Amino acid sequence: MARTKLIAGNWKMNGSLAANEALLGALRAGLEGQQGACTVAVAVPAPYLAQVQSLVAGSAIQLAAQDVSQHDGGAYTGEASATMLREFGTRYVLVGHSERRQYHGESDAAVAAKAQKALAAGITPIVCVGETLAEREAGQTMDVVRRQLAAVVHTNGHCISEIVVAYEPVWAIGTGRTATPQQAQEVHAVLRAQLAAATGQADRVPLLYGGSMNAANAAELLAQADIDGGLVGGASLKAQDFLQIIAAARATQA
Repeated sequence: MARTKLIAGNWKMNGSLAANEALLGALRAGLEGQQGACTVAVAVPAPYLAQVQSLVAGSAIQLAAQDVSQHDGGAYTGEASATMLREFGTRYVLVGHSERRQYHGESDAAVAAKAQKALAAGITPIVCVGETLAEREAGQTMDVVRRQLAAVVHTNGHCISEIVVAYEPVWAIGTGRTATPQQAQEVHAVLRAQLAAATGQADRVPLLYGGSMNAANAAELLAQADIDGGLVGGASLKAQDFLQIIAAARATQA
């Protein structure tokens, strides 16, 4: 049985009350005319969770958060716990995005702990893994992604089949560069094998590609055997582009 494709838009630190309403209105209208199975989600900045929860109510669009605390509560100014996110109907949360690792110093252990808190609250973590350009040029890609995923597997054990994994080559994020479908598939196959060895249920875990997926390259990437969807950045802020990516996912679902 084929895994249902998942297309998740990561708005990053973008949006406004007016822009969010216009974007989601256009997405809702566009999705009404699309046929085929595909799960759609938008990961929005924390201040907009309440607004977007209301705007996607009754639609096929799922709400996602961009980060979650590894703590349950207490003196952690600026953070939001998984139970807080759950109160807004959050279905997914990004953990370990390369920008969090790079700019906020998140370790593999911290990412694993965040995934654990999300799972405990009934939220599906989208665990991001990926190598830098220097690591790819040094031939370390597979070692890096295996290490990053291994930390999450070790901490979450039997729950690991409930996560989503997003491969995002750091060198292809926001740069306009994209891994070739063959490069992306090669890494996805390694991740699938790692999950199979750890759980025996690798087919249950969606693997997303997250390196500058756009309307032009989505169909070829999504046609790869182990690519089950996309974690879409800039293109998710443009309704027509995001809808084209979703349509490509639906077309490859069969």
